[in-house]
Amino acid sequence: MAARATAPEVAVHAAARLGEGPTWDAARSRLVWVDILSSRVHTWAPGSGRRSVLDAGQHVGAAKPRAGGGLVVNLRDGVGRYDEDGAFSWLSREPVPGRRANDAAVAPDGSLWAGTMRYDEAGGGGTLSRHTGDGSVQVLLPEVTVSNGLGWSPDGTLLYHIDTPTRRIDVYRPEVDASGVRLGERRTLVEIEEGAGYPDGLAVDAVGCVWVALWDGAAVRRYTPRGALDGAWTIPAARPTACAFGGPDLRDLYVTTARGGDHPAVRPLAGSLLVLPGVGEGLAGVPFAG
Repeated sequence: MAARATAPEVAVHAAARLGEGPTWDAARSRLVWVDILSSRVHTWAPGSGRRSVLDAGQHVGAAKPRAGGGLVVNLRDGVGRYDEDGAFSWLSREPVPGRRANDAAVAPDGSLWAGTMRYDEAGGGGTLSRHTGDGSVQVLLPEVTVSNGLGWSPDGTLLYHIDTPTRRIDVYRPEVDASGVRLGERRTLVEIEEGAGYPDGLAVDAVGCVWVALWDGAAVRRYTPRGALDGAWTIPAARPTACAFGGPDLRDLYVTTARGGDHPAVRPLAGSLLVLPGVGEGLAGVPFAG
C-alpha cells in the first residue's frame, strides 16, 4: 500500500534522545510525553503553546494523567506518582539492576499496565505488570524482551501488546476473577515483515484499528481489527517510537521520535514531537485511578 498523502507537521521541535509515550490529557487540553534516556517528562498544550519539563531523576518509560490530577510515572526503579503540586511518592518500588521501565498504558478499569526491559535487551529480561492505586502489583507477562505498545479495543475486551523483537502485535482477551487478571490465550494480529522496521508504540482508534510506529522503519501504519494493512504514513525520522490521538476532537495523531540512527543533517526532525492532523478518530483515554 502506498504511503498516505497527509504530511507530518512539527508540534514541538525537540532533540529527545528517546521520545516516547505520547498521551492526551483531556482534563488539561495538553499532550504528555517523555524522553526516556534524558529522564524528562514533557507537556505541551496545542491551544496556548505552553510547555513544561519535569526532571524525573531517573529514566522514565511513561507518564500518564491521574484521575485526581498529577501524573503516574513508570520509572527505572518502579511506579511513582506526582501530585498536582509536584509532590512525589512511590506507588510500587522494585529496583532491578540492569533493568529499566518502558512503555505503559492505563486500562479501561483505571489500572496502569507497565512494561520493563533490560538495558542490554537480553531475551526475556523484561516484564508486563498491572498496578492499581492501592499499590498492588500483578505480573502478567514475566518473560518479555522489550515490552512496548499497549492498547485496548473500543469495547475493552481485547488487549494489544508488542514485544518489539518478535515483530508481532499480539492480542489477548483478559479475564478478571478473584485472583486478579488472566490474559488468556495469545494470538497474533500482525507480524511486521523484514526490512519494514520494528513495531514500537501503538494506539487504538474509535473503530478498533491499531496504529503502530515502526522503529527503524520511518513510518506509522494502521491495521484493521482483522490485521489487514489499511494505511501507511511516512515519518521524517528513522525511529518513530509511539503514537496517540489528541486535540479537542481526538482526530490528530501525535508521534514521538528518537534521535538514534539519524544524522541531524539528514533527519533534522529526529527527536521531535510530530503530528498527523485529522487522520483518524481516537478513543477518549482513561486516567489512572490512584
